[in-house]
Amino acid sequence: MLLWEYLAPLIMGVVLVLTVGGVLILRPIAKHLGSLLEAMTRERLDGGRNQEMGHIRELMETMNQRLQLMEERQEFTDRLLERGREPGQERSD
Repeated sequence: MLLWEYLAPLIMGVVLVLTVGGVLILRPIAKHLGSLLEAMTRERLDGGRNQEMGHIRELMETMNQRLQLMEERQEFTDRLLERGREPGQERSD
């Protein structure tokens, strides 16, 4: 029993020192690992957004080209109708 009375506080002291040392050493590593994972997640999300924005931009450019083509056709049609009408006639819409 006498040996256990001296050995128990020694074991508790060693466990306490190892626990405190482990926390002091591993906390900064875990903190940096968390920051790294957060940055990687943010980059992955931003990459998806950039890809989505590129797709939207491409669609908008296509729509703009089609709208310009329609405007040109409308102007052409208006010019043809103006030429076909006699100078004294008014347009009947």
